[in-house]
Amino acid sequence: MPEHTPTPLDLTLDAAALTAALVDFPSVSGGEKALADAVEEALRALPHLTVDRDGDAIVARTDLGRDERVILAGHLDTVPIADNVPSRLDADGILWGCGTSDMKSGVAVQLRIAAGLPAPNRDLTFVFYDNEEVEAERNGLLRLTRNHPEWLAADFAVLMEPSDGVVEGGCQGTLRVRIPVGGVRAHSARSWLGENAIHAAAPVLARLADYVPRRVDIEGLEYREGLNAVAIEGGVAGNVVPDACAVTVNFRFAPDRSEEQALAHVREVFDGYHVELTDTAPGALPGLSHPAAAAFVAAAGGGARAKFGWTDVARFSTLGVPAVNYGPGDPNLAHKRDEHVAVRAVHDCETRLTGWLTA
Repeated sequence: MPEHTPTPLDLTLDAAALTAALVDFPSVSGGEKALADAVEEALRALPHLTVDRDGDAIVARTDLGRDERVILAGHLDTVPIADNVPSRLDADGILWGCGTSDMKSGVAVQLRIAAGLPAPNRDLTFVFYDNEEVEAERNGLLRLTRNHPEWLAADFAVLMEPSDGVVEGGCQGTLRVRIPVGGVRAHSARSWLGENAIHAAAPVLARLADYVPRRVDIEGLEYREGLNAVAIEGGVAGNVVPDACAVTVNFRFAPDRSEEQALAHVREVFDGYHVELTDTAPGALPGLSHPAAAAFVAAAGGGARAKFGWTDVARFSTLGVPAVNYGPGDPNLAHKRDEHVAVRAVHDCETRLTGWLTA
């Protein structure tokens, strides 16, 4: 990983230049400290904000006595770099580098608003957190919900996840199950003496192949579910009929189902098999009927779509805070070696958020 000499963040830079500065802080999950330090230092220099820190998560708040409080949240970490740091700006106005799309362009917009709007029309809470790109138990936002839920009290939240400048409401829930299938081990030259567990998994795969996923409309947004095998394990050696096999199935479910309802549905699909739950996370309803959300959708261009995938809006939902995904990055470019973001998209995102917060 390229070394980076910590330097102060200049919040007077335009949003695209600030994105480049953020990208040039390597901050792979678990290594965000230098960037978190720089973010904290920059925010503490702003007299209109109260700044707190928990680990490598920074929370800054205005306290203007407004009728409504809104959270702007984004994660500081990236996936491992792939020879794509430092950043590079080309002649066509495209900024290249790890995290440009997911999601340092969104973080740059947060920082620009934190510095440039000392008196917004709503009180603001800015949340910058660590370890989003790894397992849930390390997630900095989850840690904040446990350690300091009062820091996250709000009427509405915008998670600056890449959404290509379109509001994405709520998110799908997700769960994974493991379905073991047994057999009898034997020499493959005398296979009639055994029962092949891998062959016995065929009906499980057939049920998946025949499954028709549900589409459901929630608050005008269409969510599409999916039930898919994502792993299969089995086999002993090249001359052995295996006596064990297991299929891992991932269910992406619409947010009108609870985790319990989703699991019950999967058990129904695989009736007759033992179904072991290995992990689960709830979805989040769009919440677009909330006045703050409706105003935000209008300010962002008037359109909204369902979020396919799981994001931290679900954590805000568990706190009773309606939330949407909205950021300048393209989600299809996240985690790619050629990750990039259009400078214009970053500026447009800042302009729309600023308009909403000053109208």
